[in-house]
Amino acid sequence: MSTLQKHLAELIPAYRDEVKDVLTRLGEKKISEVTVGQAYGGMRSVKGMICDTSVVYPDSGLVIRGIPILELRDKLPEEIFYLLCTGELPDKKALAALQKDFAERSSVPKYVWDVMESMPKDSHPMTMLDTCVLVMQKESEFVKAYNKGMKKTEYWGPTLEDSLNLLAKLPGIAAGVYRWRFKKGKRIPYKKDLDWGANYARMLGLPDKDGTFKKLIRLYLVLHCDHEGGNVSANTCHTVGSALSDAYYSVSAGLNGLAGPLHGLANQECLGWVLDTMKKFGGAPTPEQIRNDAWETLNGGKVIPGYGHAVLRVTDPRFTAFLAFGKEHMADDPVFQTVANVYDIVPEVLKEHGKAKNPWPNVDAGSGALLYHYGMKEFPYYTVLFSVSRAMGMLSQLILNRGIGTAITRPKSVSTKWVKENIQ
Repeated sequence: MSTLQKHLAELIPAYRDEVKDVLTRLGEKKISEVTVGQAYGGMRSVKGMICDTSVVYPDSGLVIRGIPILELRDKLPEEIFYLLCTGELPDKKALAALQKDFAERSSVPKYVWDVMESMPKDSHPMTMLDTCVLVMQKESEFVKAYNKGMKKTEYWGPTLEDSLNLLAKLPGIAAGVYRWRFKKGKRIPYKKDLDWGANYARMLGLPDKDGTFKKLIRLYLVLHCDHEGGNVSANTCHTVGSALSDAYYSVSAGLNGLAGPLHGLANQECLGWVLDTMKKFGGAPTPEQIRNDAWETLNGGKVIPGYGHAVLRVTDPRFTAFLAFGKEHMADDPVFQTVANVYDIVPEVLKEHGKAKNPWPNVDAGSGALLYHYGMKEFPYYTVLFSVSRAMGMLSQLILNRGIGTAITRPKSVSTKWVKENIQ
């Protein structure tokens, strides 16, 4: 039994007691009210679910288990997964145990590759990734244990096993999708003496003479790991998992949501806008050209991709982390220079324009430019990178929800007729 498993076995009974106490004392108290506009508007800002792994604050951004994300940018993704699950960063022994666990579970079944390679060669990379995850559902330890019969209080154990198995294989699967879909050559095997993020970078097969691409992938995996429970991918995974669907079904569902243009497509759209701007001006535009082009975009009724956020009202700290990485490792890259210059100018333009609720950049405004610098120019693949990271958040939430016995998700809906007749 790994250190993570032992630690969760110690913590989960306390989690259950805490939830039981909160429900006993506060179960009848209201935490939110919903307007008709919110009900029609995607339940935006409606407080209606519990997520303890992370919170997004409008004035400060993402906080993982009480720690601001910028304080975690030098951590390994494995450390973040441990933190998401337990509320604590692992010590050296626990980290080594988790890395060893991932390495031992990293082998991808041959039938996964057989299925992937039988798909149309022009399939979207997200379709390939999702299919590979779903086809492994037959491996589910939760299904095996559930079919044999077990107590509800034991559901989290085999769910953790499924989560570890899936996470261990995801970098290999995602890298395999990249190399097959974009004709990069043979798959590169998992190297058991490397960490999880470094393995993903290595298996992608892009040049990395100075090791900075490996650092970028680690950072990318950390920054995109979780974003509380209401985002489409996490919320979908939670809803499907609440029916006791296993980790493979649940994460597959979450990935289908992540594939949507309004969720996972933003970073490639932001990079596309930057590249189009550079093409328009024959290279990195001057500050004045950026200002004029921003006004032209806004006056044309369009938005500037990467600026604004559903929750945040400040610069996304994840963008800050990517910007700092770029300034350290690729300051002379004209694409990155354009991203940095846009950041210096566009918020002021948006303020002058007056219609943007939040003129500051979100994480997607800069991440694509960094990937582009290292030679990853296949835009449709960017969401796969996002998926590998977000799986940590989806799975940690799933494990904890099984641990505390979260009920099946079943909100009440009303009809437009009911609203018209009952709301004055």
